[in-house]
Amino acid sequence: MNNMTDELQKHDPFASVKIEEFRYLLAGRFIFIMGLRMMGTLVGWWIYHLTNEAFAIGLVGLSEVIPAVSLALYAGHVIDTSEKRWMLLRGVLLYFTCAAVLLALSTDFTKQYLGNHAIALCIYLVIFCTGIIRSFTGPVFNVILAYIVPKDTLQNATTWSQGTWLAASVSGHALGGLLIAYVGITGTLTAITIFILTAFLFLFRLNKKPALTERGEKRTWESVKEGLRFVFKTKELLGAVSLDMFAVLFGGAVAMVPVYATAILHVSPVGYGWLNAAADIGSICIVILLTAFPLRKHQGKTLLFAVAGFGACIIIFGLSKLYLLSFLALMISGMLDGVSVVVRGTIMQLKTPDNMRGRVMSVNGMFINSSNELGQFESGLAAKLMGNIPSVVFGGCMTLLVVIITWIKAPSLRKMEY
Repeated sequence: MNNMTDELQKHDPFASVKIEEFRYLLAGRFIFIMGLRMMGTLVGWWIYHLTNEAFAIGLVGLSEVIPAVSLALYAGHVIDTSEKRWMLLRGVLLYFTCAAVLLALSTDFTKQYLGNHAIALCIYLVIFCTGIIRSFTGPVFNVILAYIVPKDTLQNATTWSQGTWLAASVSGHALGGLLIAYVGITGTLTAITIFILTAFLFLFRLNKKPALTERGEKRTWESVKEGLRFVFKTKELLGAVSLDMFAVLFGGAVAMVPVYATAILHVSPVGYGWLNAAADIGSICIVILLTAFPLRKHQGKTLLFAVAGFGACIIIFGLSKLYLLSFLALMISGMLDGVSVVVRGTIMQLKTPDNMRGRVMSVNGMFINSSNELGQFESGLAAKLMGNIPSVVFGGCMTLLVVIITWIKAPSLRKMEY
């Protein structure tokens, strides 16, 4: 009878949500990510209409990825040797400051004194600052997660956390498009600042999360190298993050959504918002399914097939000139990407020791999160060199090539199960 009870608890889809502090983390993360996704949607639209250049959208990604990658390893060391709750709260407040600066740039008063070119340059500078903040703040959410829930519910908590992130991303993209259409850029940025401040209030309810490693215990570079060595010697982990990094790098079609919405599909800001949210809608659908019915076996092969399907969807999106087909292609790509996110996130949480979570999550962030911005830059550059449609199709084909190479060169990932 006891074994049966333990088994039911182990597979309870709501096991981690029953923890009050975890619910505060989920609520704060949902509102915070929704605000950031609204900001990302708005900045892409804003920059494109200030410059009328697809390459300008790519420069937004480059502006954020340079500091995010440069500081990632050092940030991991700082996270492991710092109190996590205060680091998270400080990062959220700094994001609030950046949103407030963007709000000031969008006002009629600023437009009177600065031209479109100067405003665009200021936006790039603000996004550069958010890259610095993200290198420290992004990994802390995943690090704190392991402090709040017991290890036997960590897989369940990871799936809930990814689902919350994706639901927030969907809501942020869609709401961002709606607000741009109905209240304009200034009104949308006002809403973003309110969302970020509300998230701060939820996250303020978390308990302190002290460091497990003292600052003076190891030199910074030795600490950083230890995190790198762990990732590179854990072959399944290295294979999963490398696969996802290159898939996102070449399959960054979402970066071109403002161009497709405006120049190819000819839709309004509302249609743009939904198109921007399509991939995340698919992701949240699959994460809900995986929460109730988690993958039990063949996770490695499933990951590879999912990334291959993602690449095929990007090719379809690139060739499509019908709004519904474009939306469906992005939505299905999001479903397949959701599988990848859950598998990779579960590997990260289960295989990383507590005293190294900051460094390992930061290495993961350097591989994965920054590949979004590098992919955005690659998409913008490819569009400038090859044209909008060929650049997206090229990216999808390269994603398929990456899967084939990984299948051949990384048998341990292909055979992986957890």
